[in-house]
Order: sequence, then C-alpha cells, then structure tokens
Amino acid sequence: MTAYHKPVLCSASIAGLAIRPNGVYVDVTFGGGGHSRAILEQLDDHGRLFAFDQDADALQNAIDDPRFTLIAANFSHLQRFLKFYKQDQVDGILADFGVSSYQFDTPHRGFSTRSTGPLDMRMNGTQSLDAQTVVNTYGQKELQRLWSVYGELTNAKQLAEAVCKVREHSPIQTTDQLLDLLQPFFPARIFHKRMAQVFQALRIEVNQELEVLRAFLMQSIEVLKPKGRLVCIAYHSLEDRLVKRFIRDGQFEGQPETDLYGNKAVPYKAVGKLIVPTEDEIQENNRARSAKLRIAERQ
Repeated sequence: MTAYHKPVLCSASIAGLAIRPNGVYVDVTFGGGGHSRAILEQLDDHGRLFAFDQDADALQNAIDDPRFTLIAANFSHLQRFLKFYKQDQVDGILADFGVSSYQFDTPHRGFSTRSTGPLDMRMNGTQSLDAQTVVNTYGQKELQRLWSVYGELTNAKQLAEAVCKVREHSPIQTTDQLLDLLQPFFPARIFHKRMAQVFQALRIEVNQELEVLRAFLMQSIEVLKPKGRLVCIAYHSLEDRLVKRFIRDGQFEGQPETDLYGNKAVPYKAVGKLIVPTEDEIQENNRARSAKLRIAERQ
C-alpha cells in the first residue's frame, strides 16, 4: 500500500455510521483505504462496501476483499455508479474531503507549499485544467475572486496584480516560483499559513471541489435509506459551512421548506454535535488539526 496518512477521526467516523454488519456502505474518498478497512472490520459476509477515488495513485491501494468494490471515479457521480452496481440505496456514506498526506508529500503533485514541484494540484491526473493553467491564463479579476472567496485572503487584489504582471514576461510554472513571487505580500511569521490559503484556492478551482461537494450532498438524499447515516469530515470553513447548512436546511442558500405547521421539512437530522480531533490525535497527525466531523441521519 502506498504511504497514505492515518485516517483522521477514524473511530468517531466509524461510530457515526452506526454500522449494521449486513449493511451496504460507501466511502466516497478512498485514498489510502484507512476508513474503508475500518468499515470492513465491522461488516459480516453479507455486508458490502463501495469506495470512490479518481486518483490513479489511490487506486493502487485497492483492498482484496469480495465484499469490497473500488470505483475509479469522482464522487460527484455517486448515484450513477451505485445504480450501475444495482445499489439504489445504502445504509451509510462516509466522506473525508481532505487532501491526503501522500498527495501533499509527493512533490510532483504540486499540492504543498513546502516542496518544489510543478503547479499541478489535480486530483485526477487525466483532466486538462491544472494550477499552472489557472495561474497563467485566468484574468486578474478571476484570480482575485479565487483568492478572495476560496482562499479568504484580504489582499487578493494585490496577489492577482503581481501574478498578472510577472506572467507577461514568463510563465509561472512551479510552486517555488509562485512562493517567491508572493513572498513580499505576507509577513514571514505567517508566510506559509497564507500561502497554504493561496494554494487551497487554486486546488479548489482546479478540482471544482465545492461544486463536487454540492452535487454529492444533493445525491446523498436519494442514495441513503431512511435512518441511513451521512458522515462528513471537512478541513476548511468553505466545506464545513456547506455541510452544516445542508444538514440543517437541506439546501445551500435560501430558507428551508416548511410543512403546514411551520416545521422544517428537511431530509436530514443532525446527530450529536460537531466533533474535532483530540490533542493526542493532533500530536500524532498534525494535519488532523483543522478537521471537523459532522454526522446526520436521513429522515
């Protein structure tokens, strides 16, 4: 198995699924397979687990188990592929939206601010759009929007102006080039933190992460059986707000539908409160520090 990270909040997420041994479950973000293995440990011979991952490296970690099926696709196609496998509804869905340690630690993937590599950031290496294309072809206003909305950076306009000025003379092709270019715009003590936000915004755009998340959540309503569990682990506020709002209101904006008595007519009911990693887990895996776990039950 490729050296992927230990799955974040594994015990809490497995408990949140309330697994029935003979049930059918989906891990929509397979990665290194840590969560999937934990789910399989809870299933009997009649249980089934389907997993999704679009990353060719992750597919090398497929689990040899007759109860397990790994689907090489983005989880925005959840419903279509489950129907192909004659699974109209399932008992639980687990989603861990984070970038794996393996992806961060592989320089040629271009996800990390702390290693030299091409500006790539594609989860699916076969798609045409990568971070280099975004940085070198998007207009100044588009770049400003990305870094303001997806990166939540207050100086997005200055960053976009600097990038557009430099690329007039030569393309920005590597992580180091982008780091060097934007270094003057952030104090040294928070430089890597702010550059992580710059990279996050590019990654979200390249992989259309928020659109994928919305599509997945909408499909989960149809895919989950009544009383089925939805378990989501988010790592930044943009993702977590979408998940929280969807669980609460059944939609992403506007007011939820109500019945004749004014009660919310929503598909999910929150189970418990927000769960975050313990200090011990953060010490063991520093990348778990920003994780937020929410659990919901299909009504």
